Amino acid sequence: MTGKKILMICGDFVEDYELMVPFQALLAVGHKVDAVCPDKKSGDQIATSIHDFEGDQTYSEKRGHNFTLNASFEAVNATDYDALIIPGGRAPEYLRLNRQVIEIVQHFFEAEKPVAAICHGAQLLAAARVLEGRKCSAYPACAPEVELAGGDYQDIPVDGAVTDGNLVTAPAWPAHPAWLAQFLEVMGTRISHSGESGARAAAE
Repeated sequence: MTGKKILMICGDFVEDYELMVPFQALLAVGHKVDAVCPDKKSGDQIATSIHDFEGDQTYSEKRGHNFTLNASFEAVNATDYDALIIPGGRAPEYLRLNRQVIEIVQHFFEAEKPVAAICHGAQLLAAARVLEGRKCSAYPACAPEVELAGGDYQDIPVDGAVTDGNLVTAPAWPAHPAWLAQFLEVMGTRISHSGESGARAAAE
C-alpha cells in the first residue's frame, strides 16, 4: 500500500511537540513527510520551543530541541503533495509574512486536500484567508484572528479536535491523540490490529 505524501511547513521556534510528534507518528504509519522551512534546505536545522501550561495566565516558553529538516523549501511544488500539516508555536507568526507560504496553504484548500493545523497554526490559515465559514479550533489567544478571518472559532477542550471537511484543527499539543486520529481519517488511513501478531498500521 502506498502512503500519502505530506508537506509540513515549519520554522524557527515551532512548538517542539507539535513538530516532533506528528512528524514521527505519520512516518510510523507509512506516510512520507517532508518538513520544510523558507530559506532553508534539507539537512539544515531549525530551533524549537516548548510551550507548557503551568498555571499562569498564558503558556510558558522554554528552548526545545534542534530539528533537522528533510526537504528543501525552494524545491516544494504543492501539487506533488496529498496533504498539509501546520504545527504551532512561534513560527506561524513570521511564516505568514512569506508570500510563497501563503500560496502553498491556499493551494491545499483550493484543491480540497487534507489540512491539519494546531495551536498557532491558525495564524497561517487566517493570513491565507481560507477560514471563511469554516469551523476552526486554535490556541484561545488566536480566536480573534480566526473570527476576523471569517472562521467559526471552536472553543473546545485542550485535548479535543474538530474536523470541518478537509480541515482538522486543535487547540494545542495535548490534543495530539484526537487531532492525529481525525487527520488520519480524513486522509483515508486505516489502522488495523491483529491479536496474535500485534498492531499493524497500513497507510492507504
